[in-house]
Amino acid sequence: MGKATINDVARLAGVSIKTVSRVVNREANVRESTRRLVDEAVSELHYSPNRSARKLASRRSYQIALLYDDPGRYAIPSSGYVIKLQQGLLRACKQEGYDLLIHPCDYQSESIGEEVANLIDHSRVDGIAIAPPLSNVPAIINAIQEKGTPFVQISPGGNLRKHLTVITNDREVSAEMTCYLASLGHERIAFIKGNPDHKAVTKRFLGYQDGLEQCGLPFRTSLVCQGDNSIRSGELCAQKMLMRKRRPTAVFACNDDMAAGVLRVAQRMSLDIPKELSVAGYDNIPLAQQIYPSLTTVNQPLSTMAERAALLLIEGLKSDGAGPGPTMIKGDIVVRESTGQAPYWARTR
Repeated sequence: MGKATINDVARLAGVSIKTVSRVVNREANVRESTRRLVDEAVSELHYSPNRSARKLASRRSYQIALLYDDPGRYAIPSSGYVIKLQQGLLRACKQEGYDLLIHPCDYQSESIGEEVANLIDHSRVDGIAIAPPLSNVPAIINAIQEKGTPFVQISPGGNLRKHLTVITNDREVSAEMTCYLASLGHERIAFIKGNPDHKAVTKRFLGYQDGLEQCGLPFRTSLVCQGDNSIRSGELCAQKMLMRKRRPTAVFACNDDMAAGVLRVAQRMSLDIPKELSVAGYDNIPLAQQIYPSLTTVNQPLSTMAERAALLLIEGLKSDGAGPGPTMIKGDIVVRESTGQAPYWARTR
């Protein structure tokens, strides 16, 4: 038997060819019962639509792009964050019959707007998903808007506009992590700030301050260090903090890479983790479970956020609508081996 055609699917399902096309392309306004009939026929006949014909008929590329910060720009690059983004987007694209184009960027480049405009012109993508910190760079947003290309922002931070946006509860869950460390008896809880260009990441510092206040602990600027999201910056901050006479008994880093840097320095100093020092991170990238001791962290549902962002974008392409307001997907705390009770000598209450 030859390869099944759209006509074969239509006959088996008892519907028109146009209806099959609408179901295969995941268009809106199709009855669920009809959709099931067509999907069953597609499965039974092992029907695979002709992608070239599909693109020509609809005048779409059936391709979306992911713009993200190029990890290769950093001295010690980390790909964990990007991998989780890609996993979520790929799940959505596979479900909806789209391809994913990935495009790493130097968001600090003076020509970033021109670069994004050229990408749109040459790839002719139907829509764009923008990861932080690119999701809050005006030159990038303006370039996409000028081309009239639909887009979705992931964790843009700042004032949320009417655009498609997927966010998480950075501030609230950071306060929860701070209070968790306080509940273990830690009173000198240090914080390593992330790259200030990442607007959403700044909310984690606000959450840290909220948590201290909620637990009745004073805020001390001496316990705060500015990092840049890299492992190296985590090491540099740890070296400053842990060499002090009154060092912190817990360090909460704004991401897992910087927390890993803290662990490296602590181990070089022969500090027992977590008996002498507790360390917590944020993101729950694969590295958090691969290092020793495994890292207590905030599970940022990045893969789910990326998947939801792609689905919102694709749904908007089908309906030509603006879509809903900001979509919130909450993160939570994951407790592992790197945190424990504060040392008895550090407890004053």
